[in-house]
Order: sequence, then C-alpha cells, then structure tokens
Amino acid sequence: MADRPLIGITLDFQESGTFSKRPHYAVRTHYFAAVEAAGGLPVAIPHLAGLLPDYFSRIDGLVIPGGTFASPEAWYVDPHEPKPYEDSPRADFDIAVVEGALKRDLPLLGICAGMQELACVAGAKMTRNLHKHHKTSVDHLRGKPAEEYAHEVTVEPNTRLAGIVGAGRLAVNTAHQEAVVSVPKDMTISARSPDGVIEAIELPGRKFAIGVQWHPEFFTASGNPHRKVFEALVAAARS
Repeated sequence: MADRPLIGITLDFQESGTFSKRPHYAVRTHYFAAVEAAGGLPVAIPHLAGLLPDYFSRIDGLVIPGGTFASPEAWYVDPHEPKPYEDSPRADFDIAVVEGALKRDLPLLGICAGMQELACVAGAKMTRNLHKHHKTSVDHLRGKPAEEYAHEVTVEPNTRLAGIVGAGRLAVNTAHQEAVVSVPKDMTISARSPDGVIEAIELPGRKFAIGVQWHPEFFTASGNPHRKVFEALVAAARS
C-alpha cells in the first residue's frame, strides 16, 4: 500500500530483564501488527527527547501502548495508596509525546496506560486501586488470557468511538489496576464497564484523540470492531 501513513509507537523501557541485562526498549509485536493490518506503516519511537521535533515532522499519527510504570503523583486522587508500579523514564517521555501530539493536533490513540496518560495530560485524575475505589468484582486485572474478552463495556451513543465500533455493548479485554476516575468538562467519556469504571475517553474537536482502557491490538481480524479503532486512527492520519 503506497499511501500508508507513518504511525509512531512509543516503547517501554527496562533497565534489565530476560531479554538483556543491559538497558533496552520493549513492546509487544501486536501493536505493530495492528497498525500494519489497519493500513499504516508502524515505526518505533525511542526515548530520545531531543529528536521528538524530527519525529513529529515525519509521523502522521501515534499509538501510546499499555505498560506497567508509575505515573506522576499529581494525577492521583489517592496518592497515599501503594504504588503498583515502579518508576520508569518512559513516563516523562510519554508525557512529552502526548503534549507534543496534542499541540500539533496529531492523531493519537492511547491504549490502557496510554489512555490514562492521554486523559491525565489533558486534565483527568485516576486511582491507583480501581477495585478498592469502585468496590467492584469485575475482572479488570485480566483473569483470562489477553486474546479472550474479560467483560463488556457500554459505548456511549453520539461519540467518536460509537461512530467507529457502534454504540451499546462491546466485549473487551482488560488488564489494569489503575483507572481514570474523573475527567475535565472538555473531555468525553465514551465507554464504561458495568461497574461504572471509565473505559474510554476522547477529546472532541480534534482530528483523532481517543483512549481505550482495553487492548484492541489483540483483535485484528477484518471486520472486528477492535481493528476498526486502528483503521480509524490510520484514516485520520492519512487525511
């Protein structure tokens, strides 16, 4: 496909791990496969802040993936709760990426932790322990494999997300201990789980700024509503 828009994907960082005892980047291949299946040309964005202006001048859209890393204290309604994740240089880099993308109105899809970053950079707040905060028994921590649906969400009508996947019930897979709990007035909550947990947000009036708490990259079959999320991002990037 000659007109594939260039879609940047940010990366996790590990000081040491099973891949290497030395610092390295890491991200699941599913994100790249999902962008490719949707008609985009995926490219990894390393944590080189000085090169961000160059990346922004070349890429047509962005995916901020999920991950397990600590976010800024100011984002939490319950900072006294124990941190579920360790500090990582990824947090500051992703914030710079999201801020730069919003400043340029670059099409952006935030997934899981990426949704939380998009939401909180734009003024939302979140909890470190959603099961305690919401007093819920819904499986948000993914008792099932990522390739299987864990629960349903309700997609709100008249939202950008509804225009992509349809309004009403949608089966999703999730794996998160933290969750967005409040959003500013200029942000739309476009999906919730049955217990009221915010599962998707969007910023109206932009080319494409959507965050989903689940992992659509695991469902790339043609016609699958989760693949359509990536196709919508690529279409926005192409335009």
